Amino acid sequence: MKEVRILGIETSCDETAVAVVENGHRVLANLVSSQIDVHRRFGGVVPEVASRKHIEVIASLVDGALKEAGMAAQEIDAVAVTYTPGLIGALLVGVSFAKAYAYGLGKPLIGVDHLEAHIYANFLTEEPPIFPAVCLVVSGGHTSLLYMRDHRCFEMLGQTRDDAAGEAFDKVARFLGLGYPGGPAVQKAAQSGTAGIYRLPRVYLERDDYEFSFSGLKTATINLWNKLKKNGEEAAVNDLAAEFQEALVDVLVEKTINAARRKEVEQILLAGGVAANARLRERITQEADKIGAAVRIPPPALCTDNAAMVACAGYYQYLEGDFAGLDLNAFPQLGLAVQKTCG
Repeated sequence: MKEVRILGIETSCDETAVAVVENGHRVLANLVSSQIDVHRRFGGVVPEVASRKHIEVIASLVDGALKEAGMAAQEIDAVAVTYTPGLIGALLVGVSFAKAYAYGLGKPLIGVDHLEAHIYANFLTEEPPIFPAVCLVVSGGHTSLLYMRDHRCFEMLGQTRDDAAGEAFDKVARFLGLGYPGGPAVQKAAQSGTAGIYRLPRVYLERDDYEFSFSGLKTATINLWNKLKKNGEEAAVNDLAAEFQEALVDVLVEKTINAARRKEVEQILLAGGVAANARLRERITQEADKIGAAVRIPPPALCTDNAAMVACAGYYQYLEGDFAGLDLNAFPQLGLAVQKTCG
């Protein structure tokens, strides 16, 4: 069988990423140009700045990925690009470049949903996950729990009603003065603190559903921090960070395990930037073991935004002949394009 090589392009937020993946699992090149240092002084991502930075580096990054893969551009079989969801200006840079590049080469164009791509980071291995599976996608913009029956066949079980998990990390980190990005900053502080010294709420909403809400936890953390500062207890920041992290992880893990138990799956897939959190990885693995389920989690570098996951997801669309036309557009909040039912 002919090797299928997909060029993946990712520009949904503040990472410009390009990758070449062969047969859906063999990563030949995976380059990322991070804008973290650019946005750190603003305390968060500035959309206009992100778009401009994508424009500056995308062409050279594509050239670099092909060089690292040892390929000529004409040797790729298709171009896969993230088209939703994300920052509209940032998405348009990637989509516009991908359309022109695919057209110039006479290659198929594939539009990839960013969240579906995060899930497919788990398939960048020679031993892919088995179906059915429960997938927890946790990132800066999304917190979603899905049931995956087969390739590209999903059922949405629940998602956040307000702040995403990663968004809560970022906002709490900013208020606690821990720095940017918030996830790694809170995790680092938590490692020097003790959860349980202060008590924060675990917001489960209805115990029997799979919806999430983190705005109350965020507000409770900020209010407690303001009280501690007023009392001159700023030294408690690490303990507060540890308790916030534990409260958030408790909810994510309990709902995911409940879904896995009720759906009677053998595997749980973790995906998204927050999946790089060491405490979440540890806890969900421990709890899954109690119900006899295995947990699949990408390496931390493949949890955050990258193009290898886009190319991997694109590979499975390539096999189905699911190509986009040159009228492919970018959508900031299309909703989960992964809400597909099996045929």
